[in-house]
Amino acid sequence: MTFITKVIFFIFIFYQTMRKILILFVLLFITDIYAQNVLPLKERAEFVNKLQKDRLTNLLPTLMEKTGIDMWVLIAREYNEDPIIKTMLPPTWLNARRTTMIVFSLDSKSKKFESVAIARYAFGDNIPSIWNKEKQPNQWEALKDYIVSKNPKKIGINTSSYESLADGLSKYHYDQLYNVLPSKLRNKIVSAEDLAIAWIETRTELEMTVYSQLIEISSSIIREAFSTKVITPGITTTDDVVWWMREKVKKLGLDTWFHPSVDVQRKDNSDLYAFDGLSKFDIIQPGDLVHCDFGITYLTLNTDTQELAYVLKPGETSAPEYLINALKEGNRVQDIFTNNFKQGATGNEILKQSLNQGKAEGLRPSIYTHPLGTYGHSAGTTLGMWDSQNGVPYTGDHPLQFNTSYAIELNTTVYIPEWKKDVRIMLEVPGFFDEDGFRYIKGRQTKFILIGDIQYGLTN
Repeated sequence: MTFITKVIFFIFIFYQTMRKILILFVLLFITDIYAQNVLPLKERAEFVNKLQKDRLTNLLPTLMEKTGIDMWVLIAREYNEDPIIKTMLPPTWLNARRTTMIVFSLDSKSKKFESVAIARYAFGDNIPSIWNKEKQPNQWEALKDYIVSKNPKKIGINTSSYESLADGLSKYHYDQLYNVLPSKLRNKIVSAEDLAIAWIETRTELEMTVYSQLIEISSSIIREAFSTKVITPGITTTDDVVWWMREKVKKLGLDTWFHPSVDVQRKDNSDLYAFDGLSKFDIIQPGDLVHCDFGITYLTLNTDTQELAYVLKPGETSAPEYLINALKEGNRVQDIFTNNFKQGATGNEILKQSLNQGKAEGLRPSIYTHPLGTYGHSAGTTLGMWDSQNGVPYTGDHPLQFNTSYAIELNTTVYIPEWKKDVRIMLEVPGFFDEDGFRYIKGRQTKFILIGDIQYGLTN
């Protein structure tokens, strides 16, 4: 080996070593940044308590007036919580206690709002208990006495034929409530479905101040997962990445609301396992288009995100132009879809309009967007399902409302001549709709994450 050859060789080794060190530094720096953003449990509890007080004090009375329910009765037992009660559980409670009864009342004339618990315990800091068991040993009689004292026009209960999150009252509790009430009040029992949906789907200003942080943490985990810190092409499987993500979430003290998925599309001998139960244990290879579906739960809210990465081949510095163009088609479907958001329009109307417009432009779209917030698959306007592209009965007929958030979930099928096959550009990103229109809460993906490159392919 000549002197010049040795010099070139050592320069190459030095460059590769420094490059790896720099990559590691970037990964550790970004990891440290989003780890610092996760609050300790005590501070989380303090914030959640503040958030719940804001919702109960400033949002709920407005929703009750809007939906015409002047009394809302919620009843649940420990380990069998009404989904609505779950959204109200004090941050130091993991479950309801014994039989938990909560009543919200709104005087239609004075606008006086009151929230009480008919229980042995105060419902956290925000809802006091008014039941004195020594004076009235029977809890149901105590509930009846309070309802009678308010003489409501409507007694809303959580029953629904279509919306599971608004159907939390058990048959036993319904019978107990019905039987204890005098006949004149039994006739005032109505479904609180509209109120329950509005409670679940409506985002407050305080919630939106932290939503972008949740999404940033979620996307940072994805970017770390889609890096050579986690993936060694030719060795790492998609399932390895899935379990790395689960472990990462646990280390940060967070939760996932569904088991993540990671899958690949490639030129040769591969199929995309999107909605079936087939194996996803593919070994990730250079040249693969890698896709994930991932969401976390934090501060009572949920994220739901799908992002795409490309595994660089030796000598490549970017994804192939044909994949870049395919991603642009996915972004175009997003634009068409979200530009059609209009208050009062139903999910089915927006779905049909968007699909027709996309197809007219030569695209091959599929849209299956759902409400997102206190639940991952939340209550509110449903805009298609992957197997219901002609509309969704009932939930698809729910009108779009202001101050609501959505997982903008969709795909477009693109034929790749170089691969001699179709690929699906599957995207999902949290968005928010209010009087100013639609916006992505923390941007959207317009560039591939590059696996094997120092750059993360950050979304914008």
